This record gives sequence, structure tokens and C-alpha cells, in this order.
Amino acid sequence: MPIAYWVHNFSPFLLRFTETIGIRYYGLAYMLGFVAAGGLLYLYARAGRSQLPIEKIADLMVAVVFGVLIGGRLGYFLLYQPATVIHDPLALLRVWDGGMASHGGFVGLGVALAWFARSQKISFLHLCDLIASTAGAGLLFGRIANFINGELWGRVTTVSWAVIFPHSAPPGTPLELIEARHPSQLYEAALEGALMLAIMQWRFWRSDVTRAQPGRLAGEFWLIYAVVRVLCEAFREPDASLLVGMSRGTFYSFFLVLGGLAFIGRAIRGGKSAGK
Repeated sequence: MPIAYWVHNFSPFLLRFTETIGIRYYGLAYMLGFVAAGGLLYLYARAGRSQLPIEKIADLMVAVVFGVLIGGRLGYFLLYQPATVIHDPLALLRVWDGGMASHGGFVGLGVALAWFARSQKISFLHLCDLIASTAGAGLLFGRIANFINGELWGRVTTVSWAVIFPHSAPPGTPLELIEARHPSQLYEAALEGALMLAIMQWRFWRSDVTRAQPGRLAGEFWLIYAVVRVLCEAFREPDASLLVGMSRGTFYSFFLVLGGLAFIGRAIRGGKSAGK
């Protein structure tokens, strides 16, 4: 094992008050993601590119926060740790132990947007486009927080930028016996986060897709996200048992492909109908 490999030694806390209570980077990442999304929604409204009034942005963000957090939490246990829910249902409430799933967060977000769209009489597809264009910010901050936490590490590798994650080995394992791994969290931050945000922002500002074909941008987000997620899964250590020979992140991404195609197909049909 080359001695040049960096050993992960970050604390998950920005400020720590007790053994389990403090200001965690993971919570801060979520906050920054929601703030960034709210800021972008404000810019959209000011530029006249949004059907969501400025005075309703805060209300939407409250719905988004609850949808993402509840969906992400339930999704983690149902998709990755289903046995835990049966044997220890209170684990759902122990948020300090971690456990969020992006696929579950998408489902929870969709439910929240559907409820908000109906209650405020705003197009559901338009809201999906707006949020899809901002989602990359939350994924970027979240994956960086995963790296700081030293969780969701990558597969064993000998690349020069590999990282030794002490928690990837059983407790008490001598450091020199711990294998170096891909910092896959940073790969995901770059692709699922920064790249997705850049593509969605380019599409939002440089095209008329959100007006001409509502729902298409959301569909494109799901398709591109599924592709980059599968790519990143090739470098990430599976965090649960495989499904039909694939990591669960890869397997669940195929459902995003189907959803993305459905949204794009509906958007294209709606755009043609409007043009007649």
C-alpha cells in the first residue's frame, strides 16, 4: 500500500455539543441545497420565466423540504434496509445515525409537488421543471457531505488519488491493513451535482422548453441523472445486497429512465397539441 494515500480524518460535525448532538455537515448540506433552490426560484420569478409567484416560493420550499426529507428517509429503509423497519421501526426516527436515499427523495418530492400544485392551482409539470433545474445544487452539497462523513465510500483501487476510509474496515483493523478506495462521493458530487446543475441551468435559460413543453426538463433530468448515477455506481461500493446482479443504485435508476421517458413523451405530445 503506497504511503502517499490520504487517510480520511474529517469529523462529521462543524460544531459538536455532545457525542451525538451538534451542527453536522450533512444537515448543513441540505440547508445550503434548499437555500440555493429557493434563490434560483426567486431569480426565475424576477426574470418572468416562472408561473410561481415570488410570495409563494417560501411555501413551496417548505413542501419541498418535507417531501425530500420524509421521502429520502423512508426510501433509505424501504429500498436499502427493509429488514430494519420490521425489526427496529424506531430507527426511522434516529436521524443522527444517517440514512437517506436520493431515489426515495425524488418520490417524496414528487408527492409534495403534486400536493402543492393542486392546492395552489399551478401546473404540476411546470413545478417539476423548476425544481429539476435546481436539484443539482442539493445533490452537490449532499455528496460533499457524504465524503466529509466518510460514508458511501468507493470500491478498492490503487489509483494515486485513492483514499483510506478507516470506517470501511472492521473496528480495530490496523491502518496499514485497510485498503484504499475510490473517493466515489466526489465523483458523484461532480457528476450528479455540478454537471447536472450546469446542464439544467443551461437548458432553462438558453431554451424555451419550460414554456413550450412543460415536463420535458424534469424528464431530461431523470434520464441524465440515471446515466451518471449508473456510471458512478461502477466506482462505488454497494451499500446493500445486489438485485439481479446490479447494485441497488443502478437497479432503481432504471425506474428513473422509465419516468423520464414518460415525462418527455407527455411533454412532446402536449407541445404538439398546443401548437395546433
